[in-house]
Order: sequence, then C-alpha cells, then structure tokens
Amino acid sequence: MIRYWIKFNFENYAPIPSGTIIGCGVTALDYEDALNIINDKLFKNNSMAPIENLIENVDISTLDAGHILPNMGLPNVRGIWFPLGYN
Repeated sequence: MIRYWIKFNFENYAPIPSGTIIGCGVTALDYEDALNIINDKLFKNNSMAPIENLIENVDISTLDAGHILPNMGLPNVRGIWFPLGYN
C-alpha cells in the first residue's frame, strides 16, 4: 500500500469537493488505484480536477499538525483518509 498526498488545481473547477482545498490523502495499491479511488469517492465519477502536486509515500508527520493530522482517518487502510467522509 502506498500513501499519497494530492493537491488539486481548482482554478477553473466547480463544485470543489468539501474539505479538499488543502489537499487529499489517499492510500492505494498504486497510482492508478489512487486515481480510481479519488475519482469514485471524491469526484463521484465526474471529471476530476487537474492534479497540481502529488507526493508518493508521503510522511504524514510532515502534514499540517494543527488541521490535517487531528482530522484524518487511518493512513494504513486503502481509501481516502483526508478529508474524512469520502469512504
């Protein structure tokens, strides 16, 4: 399983999925699996916003300790762990 931290470019995209302005954390089998999870759960199979930045094997201790870390799910389980509510 691989942890990904993804930031999207929402400049010309609407509606923005709730809680995703600062990014999205997802754990998946590989990059393609991560995109499938995000497309299915976050964007509900609509067109996905362009990816602005992607970190593979993200060290979660480097993420925002004031907002992300206390508000995330389990990063060792396949699925979206930030923001909550998309699994």
